[in-house]
Amino acid sequence: MGSQGAQQGVRDAGAGRGVWGVWGVRGGRLAVCTAVVLCATGLLGGTATAAQRTPAPASPPGGDARHLDEVRKEIEGLYRTAERATEEYNAAEEQVQLQQKKIVELARTIDAAQQRLAALKRRAGALASAQYRTGGIPPEAKLVLSADPEVFLANADLARKGQQAVKGVISQLTQLKSDLQDYAEDASHRWEELEANRKKKDAARKEINDKIDAAKELESRLAAKEKERLRKLEDDQALLAQQKWLDSGVLKDISNKASEQGKKAISYATSQIGKDYVWGAVGPDTFDCSGLTLRSWQAAGHTIPRTSQEQWRQLPRVPLKDMRPGDLIIYFSDASHVGMYLGDGAIVHAPRPGRQVTITGAGSMPILGVVRPDGGAAD
Repeated sequence: MGSQGAQQGVRDAGAGRGVWGVWGVRGGRLAVCTAVVLCATGLLGGTATAAQRTPAPASPPGGDARHLDEVRKEIEGLYRTAERATEEYNAAEEQVQLQQKKIVELARTIDAAQQRLAALKRRAGALASAQYRTGGIPPEAKLVLSADPEVFLANADLARKGQQAVKGVISQLTQLKSDLQDYAEDASHRWEELEANRKKKDAARKEINDKIDAAKELESRLAAKEKERLRKLEDDQALLAQQKWLDSGVLKDISNKASEQGKKAISYATSQIGKDYVWGAVGPDTFDCSGLTLRSWQAAGHTIPRTSQEQWRQLPRVPLKDMRPGDLIIYFSDASHVGMYLGDGAIVHAPRPGRQVTITGAGSMPILGVVRPDGGAAD
């Protein structure tokens, strides 16, 4: 449909909710489609009552709804564990790359130091040869044996300079050998850290695969209709959590607009909607949760930490009431999940294996806090 017709469709979809758009950008296919998704799924705040938006519980005819909910909780637990392991894997991978870079730098430093050490040894050898050619007579004896005062003074100056040169070479050799020892110990330490993080990666990789395989195996036991009910049950639980968050009145105090960088990050993140979640992935074709936020803010000109835990630890924190579109919402007590706030109570995120980058309610998961990748003022 044309832009005007699409905008009217958004208004129709949001009728009775007082909602239009996601972050105040009126126009553009992406903004329109996003608004339609939000309105249609009931993720935005508005005037509809809780009863109108509360999903009906899943009750499969002839089946055990309680059993299905237990399966949902078990699968959710497995994927949550896999997600925690994914962030551990990402952190270990980041450290491996950093340590490999440091080891290469150290190797270059050691090579340069060894070349310098070889040059100093050649100088020391030259000084020793010169002393040998003079018969090994100490400079002091030569001074005493000289009858000419001018020769005596010249020899004294040369002797002093020779002694200084020898001392300088010995001092440099001693310091360089000490530096090489430090470099070697540092390189050894880096190798130990590298191996430790490789082991962490391998352990995390195994745990991720084990948990994902276990979750898939559980799902594979369900009949097609049960799988559909399970998916609906998952969506209903998320919607109930979102509704509870909205009913708290949290959106009444949130009215900030995105910064220019925030708009760019949002544009990138929302353009990835529909792409598969793959653990450890940072795009461009697949993402995990922190991989999506990392690339989105890189597209906006800001480099942020790789993992959700480090994003929570390193980025400036802001109160929920001061949240604005583009900010990152960190979820769960272990900071193992992250999404980008879009405005109107919604986020874009990469949920878990088997799902795609999507928009959902910002309150659909337990919020740990909010961080801001850029320090710019809101528009």
